[in-house]
Amino acid sequence: QVQLVESGGGLVQAGGSLRLSCAASGRFFRSYAMGWFRQTPGKEREFVAAIVGSGGMPYYTDSVKGRFTISRDKAKNTVYLQMNSLKREDTAVYYCVADKTYGGSRSADFGSWGQGTQVTVSS
Repeated sequence: QVQLVESGGGLVQAGGSLRLSCAASGRFFRSYAMGWFRQTPGKEREFVAAIVGSGGMPYYTDSVKGRFTISRDKAKNTVYLQMNSLKREDTAVYYCVADKTYGGSRSADFGSWGQGTQVTVSS
């Protein structure tokens, strides 16, 4: 299986920035797609961003376009989520995800999930 470990979460004031990291190991290949979901209590997991393993443009949910940037360092098997201009609504547990290919923005489209990292935006 693929192991995904997120880091970089924390408390930040509205308007501030955070960068999340996710390190992949195990049965992971650099050709895999990787991405991020987030979830708040009582709500379904929401797609945030994804980047394909080889070629193509990143995908973002509309609510984070222009503020968040997903990138990856294939040599380190690591994906990042740079979050700028954070809003209180961005408060959530952020989950790193991975799969062989990018098949959509649904949670079921990704077979591997990390344990999540908490992001709290104060106002």
